[in-house]
Order: sequence, then C-alpha cells, then structure tokens
Amino acid sequence: MTKPWQIPLNFEFRANQTFEDFFPGTNQEIINHLQKSIAGNGEQQLFIWGAPGSGKSHLLQACCHQAQSQNRSSFYFALSPVELPDPALLTGLDKFDIVCFDDIEHLAGNAAWEQAFFNFFNQHRDQGHTLILSASCPPNNIAIQLPDLKTRLNWGLTLKIQPLADSDRIAALIFKADQMGFEISPQAGRFLLTHYDRDLSSLWLLLKKLDQASLAAKRKLTIPFLKQILGEESHD
Repeated sequence: MTKPWQIPLNFEFRANQTFEDFFPGTNQEIINHLQKSIAGNGEQQLFIWGAPGSGKSHLLQACCHQAQSQNRSSFYFALSPVELPDPALLTGLDKFDIVCFDDIEHLAGNAAWEQAFFNFFNQHRDQGHTLILSASCPPNNIAIQLPDLKTRLNWGLTLKIQPLADSDRIAALIFKADQMGFEISPQAGRFLLTHYDRDLSSLWLLLKKLDQASLAAKRKLTIPFLKQILGEESHD
C-alpha cells in the first residue's frame, strides 16, 4: 500500500532552501518558532506573512528539510494565483506530521477549496499535527468567505517577516555569495542594491549570473566589472 507521504505530487523541493541557507537579519525569532514546531515542542499552527521576496517560501521549504532530517513526514505546496489544483490534493494530508501551504491567500473565494481546506484543517489538527501557512498579508486581511475557516486561520501564532535593512541586505549578499563559493565585497554589494532590483529572490538569481561571469572571465567582481556585466544584461 502507498503511504500518504509517498503519493506522487508535482511540487519542487529545493535542496538549497534550508534554515542554514537563510539569512535571518532580524527574523531569528521566526526561525526559532518554526524549528520548535517542527521538533514537536512549539506552536501547532504558525502563520508567516511578509512582502513578496521576503523569504516565506524558503522558510517553509526549510521546515520540510528539518522535518525530513528528524524522520517526520512533511508536505509543501505553493498555491498559484492563476489556477488552483483539484481540492482532492488535500486528501490524505491529515496523516502528515508537517504540512506547509505557501501563498494561502490564493484559495480565498474558491468555495470548493475553502470547504476542503476547512475539513483538512480540522482532521489534521485533531491528530496533533503541525500546520504552517504563509501569505503576503496577515490572516485577517485574506478575503476568506467561509467564516469558520477565516477564524481558524487566526488560531496559533502569526508572525511577520521583517524586511532587511540595507546593511543586512549587503550582509545577506556576502553570506549568499560565500555559500556559493565566491566573494563579493561590501562595496560591490552596495553597488548592486543601488543599481539593481532590491528584491532578494532577484538578487539571488543575479548572484548566479555574476558567479558564472566571474568564472568565465577569471575576474573578481569589481565595480567596473559589475557595470560591464549589468550593462550587457540590460542589452540582452
């Protein structure tokens, strides 16, 4: 018989999105709460919210990695603003120790999904399992039509991911580059923040391009070299 956590599902489990790979800035308390919950001695329900690109998906993926390392079953799924899957996706998820739903606000207004999620919520909670949700806004601001579900989203602990200050963003760039095996100076980090998209997920993608360009040219990431790379990118 197929165990619940062996059901084939189409979702991306990212190997590099662990707690060790996350630059916390002023968000260490959120990491502490998540780790306690995954270990079974924290809140049974956590709701994490913050602006797009603040690291919500990374943290939920990290929860699944930690659960896996502790031999606890876990499930991660990101809801799409374009099209929701069949709510039958929720069938059997109440058996998982840890369930993480990313971008939960996208189920709002879909009656079938709201009812199915309400049913799943109750079954999962009754078994003492841990539910971790994320959204771009606090639960009260999500336009859930089913009153009982809206109430349940406010259960547990709600935490906001605080945006990084510029000094922390530069430190995060240096931290990420070091993990990728190359160096970036504080001056170069400041240059990127000034001249490029400040969204962290965009900056991580840029770091991959910079690493490749640096290796190909066998040059360090000086500001003149960064100007050259960014200039070429803008003309692609």
